[in-house]
Amino acid sequence: MRTQLFKNVAEVDANLVVAFVPSEGDLPTATAQINETLAGQIQTLREQSVFKGSVAQTLLLPSLAADKPAVLLVGTGKDALSDMKLKKVIAAIGSSIKALPYETVAVAASGLPAKDRESNNVTTLLAQWLNESFYEFLGFKKDDAEKSTKVETLLIEGTDQAALDIGVATASGSAFTRQLGNLPGNVCTPAYLASKAQQLGEDFGIDVELLDETKMDELGMHCMLSVGRGSDQPSYLIVMHYRGGAEDEAPHVLLGKGITFDTGGISLKPGAKMDEMKYDMCGAASVFGTMKAICELKPKLNFTAVIAAAENMPSGHATKPGDIVKTMSGQTVEVLNTDAEGRLVLCDALTYIERFKPQSVVDIATLTGACIVALGSVNSGMYANKPEVADALKAASTEAADKLWQMPLDEEYQQQLDSNFADIANIGGPEAGSVTAACFLSRFTESYPWAHLDIAGTAWSGGAAKGASGRPVGLLTRYLLNKAG
Repeated sequence: MRTQLFKNVAEVDANLVVAFVPSEGDLPTATAQINETLAGQIQTLREQSVFKGSVAQTLLLPSLAADKPAVLLVGTGKDALSDMKLKKVIAAIGSSIKALPYETVAVAASGLPAKDRESNNVTTLLAQWLNESFYEFLGFKKDDAEKSTKVETLLIEGTDQAALDIGVATASGSAFTRQLGNLPGNVCTPAYLASKAQQLGEDFGIDVELLDETKMDELGMHCMLSVGRGSDQPSYLIVMHYRGGAEDEAPHVLLGKGITFDTGGISLKPGAKMDEMKYDMCGAASVFGTMKAICELKPKLNFTAVIAAAENMPSGHATKPGDIVKTMSGQTVEVLNTDAEGRLVLCDALTYIERFKPQSVVDIATLTGACIVALGSVNSGMYANKPEVADALKAASTEAADKLWQMPLDEEYQQQLDSNFADIANIGGPEAGSVTAACFLSRFTESYPWAHLDIAGTAWSGGAAKGASGRPVGLLTRYLLNKAG
């Protein structure tokens, strides 16, 4: 779907125009122009309370002539929209126009009142969220058809091309992330993720390295290898290099947890909702999506993406509770619970990343159920060993309307990981489970600025709306763009 800018709603060539209507006060300029062409119909509908303009209320006014567009009225309420209400309004637009037969849709964005946001930022979010609303997971049902929407061109009122491009690229990356996350575990294996990296390399000219189990064994990455030992699917460390900055410029690194299916291993999970453990690679998926967005935007920075990909299965070869494995860093780990496997693949990857002498490292992982208990599905949990990394992520979170909350990383929590038999245990008991998981990772990040995002509560939804969310591609893309020269 093409997404483009337009300047004047009176001159736009579209089958459908989206106009915003507040519940009280004057009509926005663009809506007033449309109201005039409709002989005051919009104002009349509001005065008669036929259309009250409440938040996300919609009403279609069909075209009265072949050369006139239909108009979709969308309510914005009384006050400037919070991010939550802004997203609700844009979702209402998306769901409405997907069900309509129009090929070209124009959105009179100047009438969209967003609280504490500049117009260029609104353009970005509107382009992103509208494009994201058209995502569909197809190809696995007998009667799957082409995409249900008839929209071919989306026109957004505005003048900032860069802002539009960011929104479109972020939506493209988000769709890639959601597609990978929604794929079943028998399709999306570590080898499949490796093939997707190679495809990105071919499409965008980025350098891709694949480290197989033999190479990882030579490097001493026995902790990561211990996770995939029970599976018939080989593990991979996937490395992608985007080089848009100076040749001697150190990269920013994103690391994604890529457990393509997590049974828990010998510490087997309950059967209920185990199907959702195909989403345990959503950290990796978000890194893939961010790489795609960055490749499309071409900012001036060096960015390396690392994916630790494995499948966690029980078998006669699987790692057992009580086993001790040696990490690439030389530290030993007592594996008290094989279902705390994400930190085992990430710790060796964090050590491997040292060779890049990175400016910053952010790992993204569906790491702990404890983070869901703490923050639900609203905020991703964020931990950092340097305030400048935390501050940069917070700023990106605000700009991208992709929420996070900084969690503690106090030294006192580290003692929960003490082991009688190894340098460190892989779990710290029932208290502060998300915190102790981050504490575990922090022991492998002393040589660079680092942050950890626990996205267990934000990467997907369950129940009737089950599916990958695409988060935090918006946050990560904005974080990297803010680092660009």
